[in-house]
Amino acid sequence: MSPNAPHRAHPYAPALSTEVREALAAHRPVVALESTIIAHGLPRPRNLRVAEELEELVRSAGAVPATIAVLNGRAHVGLDKSELERVAEDPTMRKLGHRDLAPALAAKASGATTVSATAFLAARAGLRVFATGGLGGVHREWTETQDESADLRLLARTDITVVCAGVKSILDVPATLQRLETLGVGVLGYRTEHFPGFYLSSSGEPVDWTVRTPEDVAEVMRAGDTLGGPPAALIVANPVPQRDQLDPALHDRVLAEALDACRERGITGQAVTPFLLDHLMRQTGGASLDANVAAVRGNVSLAARIAIAWARVQEGPLERESAGPR
Repeated sequence: MSPNAPHRAHPYAPALSTEVREALAAHRPVVALESTIIAHGLPRPRNLRVAEELEELVRSAGAVPATIAVLNGRAHVGLDKSELERVAEDPTMRKLGHRDLAPALAAKASGATTVSATAFLAARAGLRVFATGGLGGVHREWTETQDESADLRLLARTDITVVCAGVKSILDVPATLQRLETLGVGVLGYRTEHFPGFYLSSSGEPVDWTVRTPEDVAEVMRAGDTLGGPPAALIVANPVPQRDQLDPALHDRVLAEALDACRERGITGQAVTPFLLDHLMRQTGGASLDANVAAVRGNVSLAARIAIAWARVQEGPLERESAGPR
């Protein structure tokens, strides 16, 4: 090929939006956003409003949003308005984990990306910061079912910082934290000494390390890069504000009822999580959904500030942000 010939990206390579491509070339901050919450996590038309709001939160902080999805067999890192609307409105949009990406691309399928798929595609595109709601993890009764989210192993070999509100409270939180430790995935509590409980500000489980500012997170990222070693994610566990959390007593009662219903109906495997989440949403009158959205908003805002701090840390010494209330 002539050196002056135009570069043609492989059809299976992720397509970066112009905004994301230019931001990366200029070393400006970019935040990856998953699309499963848009296509499968929220009812229409609220899902599109939330998707647009999350992107605006990133932009208003001074970073570039990169919502990720697969459309017609092509992975997209950064969506335009019509593409975002399609993810929100197309009822045939599939749910794609990391293992589903290759079949989806080959079949020219379309789908929203879960944590594992989003983290993989974001890292593949050169992004370092990713915001989501809650991670997947080790399921209850793991000793019998061996059921564990694909998120954990993918994060154990992907160099990306993930801002989340912990793992979904329907899971086995202590076992998930133990699994993350075994896999070598770092966990930082953001202004908290306890791991968040997704709908709840605290799961009651302690974290080993607490950071107070986005600059603290960026310094941990820089230290990890300098040390080298095998790639692994860094989890920044950011609690939902107490004023926005689901009432803990209501949460515990409804979750216990949902788990009993699962056992009585013989619901197992991949059907468990959607059943439990739907039960929580219905039996809390939508309060669990509101807590979910509040958590995502906070995570996206924090991720934007971390991305900005990360862009600055590569330029020189950081000016520390005040650790006052946010």
